Amino acid sequence: MSSRAEPTFIGNWWWTVDRTLLFAVFGLMVIGVVLLMAGGPPVAERLGLSTFHFVNRQAVFLAPAVAIMLVVSLMSPRWVRRLALFTFVAALAGVVACLFVGAEVKGARRWLSIAGMTLQPSEFLKPAFVVIIAWAFSERARRPDVPGTLLGFILLPITIVPLILQPDFGQTMLVTLVWCGLFFIAGLHWFWVLGLGGAGLIGMAAAYEFVPHVRERIERFMDKSSGDSFQVDTALESFAAGGFLGRGPGEGTVKRILPDAHTDFIFAVTAEEFGVVACLVIVAIFATVVLRALWVAQASEDPFRRFAVTGLAMLFGIQASINMLVNVHLMPAKGMTLPFISYGGSSLWSLALAMGFLIALTRKRPRAEELAQFSGRPRHA
Repeated sequence: MSSRAEPTFIGNWWWTVDRTLLFAVFGLMVIGVVLLMAGGPPVAERLGLSTFHFVNRQAVFLAPAVAIMLVVSLMSPRWVRRLALFTFVAALAGVVACLFVGAEVKGARRWLSIAGMTLQPSEFLKPAFVVIIAWAFSERARRPDVPGTLLGFILLPITIVPLILQPDFGQTMLVTLVWCGLFFIAGLHWFWVLGLGGAGLIGMAAAYEFVPHVRERIERFMDKSSGDSFQVDTALESFAAGGFLGRGPGEGTVKRILPDAHTDFIFAVTAEEFGVVACLVIVAIFATVVLRALWVAQASEDPFRRFAVTGLAMLFGIQASINMLVNVHLMPAKGMTLPFISYGGSSLWSLALAMGFLIALTRKRPRAEELAQFSGRPRHA
């Protein structure tokens, strides 16, 4: 183990990293593999795959995810901004490419096949977008002559229009909510708050009126008899069957008929086999990551770090909340993965990138270094 006096790059990282965040994220990764052993086999068997197909693939995805998170967490704020800009441009190009050459699944074009692997570019777009928007708003706070607000307004439609065309309304909603949150934190006037709220309501009404599957999901949420509610009904049955302590590992039966038990509804599988208590523990870990990040953000004097950490925490927390609320039928179905728990390579790697950004930006830095990183000037001795 490195000592505080050890002048090594890794040693400096270890003593400056926020270990509460680091261990909480690692805990979610481990829990994800364990829970996938419960939710993955029934789906694999229904698809005619080997029993632990999804578990094995997730384990393979996990190694690069850990590497991505740790490497990114070593970066300075300046390099975080550069990597975010590169990722944003590449991911946005990928999202646009999906519209023309992407594989169509359930009426949506969200995936690209690259070197025999299927990637979802929109997953990587989210954390990069948050960092870029935080950068724009922080420049506005530091230098009034920089049109950061205008840039923020321009970047939002550039990002969400290709998502709407895929269509991917879940990711669109998530990105827009985080953007609105950051805009408010950056000092948005109440006039714009009301304007944005009105625009959001108009957008929701338009989606309900002109997009059939959005209308169907909302109507099924409001009235189960209006359509097929098998997924939600089965998920609620899983919670009822598991009770407080669950049936035990491998003893679940409802999961065998639950669609997407390894992705969107793995939280329900957790409830059946490990109980509501285990679900509350997972909620507590998610809350720890979000609250710890917000605590560090509010103490930072660097506007960029404050906005970026807040935005990344919001992105992480809102995504987790949407998935869990859908599982307990408190929101219409959105197709949103549970961070680090649900199966999926693109989701896992993009979350690792987001947490790498978060850990890098929450590392302890001397005030002089923090301000120098933000201003771009070299730090004086």
